[in-house]
This record gives sequence, C-alpha cells and structure tokens, in this order.
Amino acid sequence: MNFSVNFAGVEMKNPVTVASGTFGSGAEYKDFVDLNRLGAVTTKGVSSVPWQGNQTPRICETYGGMLNAIGLQNPGIDLFIERDIPFLKQYDTKIIVNVCGRTVEEYIEVVERLAATDIDMLEINISCPNVKAGGIAFGQDPELARQVADKIKQHAKQPVIVKLSPNVTDIAEMARAAEAGGADAVSLVNTFTGMKIDINKRAFALANQTGGLSGPAIKPVALRMVYQAAHAVKIPVLGMGGISCAEDALEFIMAGARMVAVGTANFHNPAVTMEIIDGIAEFMEKNGVKDINELCGCVK
Repeated sequence: MNFSVNFAGVEMKNPVTVASGTFGSGAEYKDFVDLNRLGAVTTKGVSSVPWQGNQTPRICETYGGMLNAIGLQNPGIDLFIERDIPFLKQYDTKIIVNVCGRTVEEYIEVVERLAATDIDMLEINISCPNVKAGGIAFGQDPELARQVADKIKQHAKQPVIVKLSPNVTDIAEMARAAEAGGADAVSLVNTFTGMKIDINKRAFALANQTGGLSGPAIKPVALRMVYQAAHAVKIPVLGMGGISCAEDALEFIMAGARMVAVGTANFHNPAVTMEIIDGIAEFMEKNGVKDINELCGCVK
C-alpha cells in the first residue's frame, strides 16, 4: 500500500502535516507525537526580526472552534535557524517553514536567510497586512498576491507554497494569481475573521476586537474553497480548515488536496495527527485502495 505523495517535487511519506501556528516547531509535541511519522512539520510563522504579537487576551473559545489574535508572535529568523531547524533535523520528516512579513522586503529577507539551510519547503503567509498598501492583506488582492509570489520565487531556493486567505470574494482567483506568480503550490484555508463579545463584561473577548476563526465550525466552508482552488490551478493544493479526524482529512483529499494540515485539533488532542494517519491507512485497507494518490481529487 503506497502512502507517499509527491508535493511540488518533494516526496512526503504520507499526506499529513500540521497547520502553522498550532504546533510550534514540534518541540512542544514531541512527547505526544512521533514526529518521524508525520509527512512534514509546518513551523510557526517566522519573521525577519522578533515580533511581540498582539495584546492579551488573544485567544477565546467559540462554538465549534476558537478565535485567535496572536499577531504572529515569534522570536525571529536568527533564533529559528540556531534552535528550531537543528531540533527538527533529528527527525525523519520534511520541514516546511512558514514565512511572514509586513513588506515584500521582509519576506525576501527571511527567504534568503533560509536559502542555505537544510529545509524542504517555504510556506508564505500572505494573510499578513501590507504596511505599504494601507494595511490590506497581501492575500486579499490578486495582483498583490501575484507580485509577492513572483518576487519570492526570484530569491527562494526551496519550493514555494503560498498560503491563501479565505477572507476574499473569489478563492479560485487568488489561487490562480499565486500560480501566475510562480508559486509551486498553494495552501488553504487560513483563518476566517471573526468576533466574540463577553456579555458580562460588555466588552470584546479579544483585545484585538477581531481574531481568526478556526476549528470544526469552518470545515464545510474550507472544504468548498479547497475544492474550488484545486480545480482552478494545476499546482498542488495543501488543504486545511477544521480537520479533526481521518474522515475530515479524506474529504479534503477527495476534494483535490494532495496534502492536508491539522491545526486547532492539536490543542485538545495532541495525538490527533497519529490517529488521522492510522485512520487513512485503515480506510485504504478496508476499501482496497492501494495508492493514496488514487483518492486525490476523485470527487469531481
């Protein structure tokens, strides 16, 4: 039974990774998850300099999910290269580094620093606000998305995944824009903008007022968007959004995702990725599927 997938030229032992921002760089989960079994580890977003993130409170639960307004807090590229890459290289898994920035130049600085490192792929978070364009996210304007993909590809030594924002009118248009810019793959969905109010305090639950909604509540919408994106582009798609079991993961694969990422579910079930990998294998065995790639995009 073949469980491996080729994702933009990188051979993954299976199609399961984790969503950026939900797994750190793996160290927090090493006692709960056999990192060697993951197809890849996708790291938390890395910026050119340390980011402090937003004011607290910045996480709250919602029905069927959670809101977060962490603000991409991270220690910056220097510490990431010194500490996190050596940690991950101890394991037999691929390394996908999520890159964030407020300007194209900031993205490029990180990409250039990573060029000489032993990582496998870059995931570019274009949901970041573009400070030079009045704060609009790179991922909300097709031309901005195309430009950032194009400029990063000129400096990248590893394959580039562009992570799409779902907070757009036409997700297929955004996927095509990333492809036109030279992206080797796209990943989606990032979180949906949401809000919660604490009625007892008569105040916003998050200091930032709004946050990113993730978890099971978004899965049907995320699945629809992944299907649309997968049928709009020729490059491979990494699907995510509310995946919490093998059935969820299989839905995304059948919709056209070549790989899937598990995010919020890691918080309440640290072993969920292991359960999903085992569950996909059980489904394949039960249904006589000899190659995972037979399932990719099988629902038209």
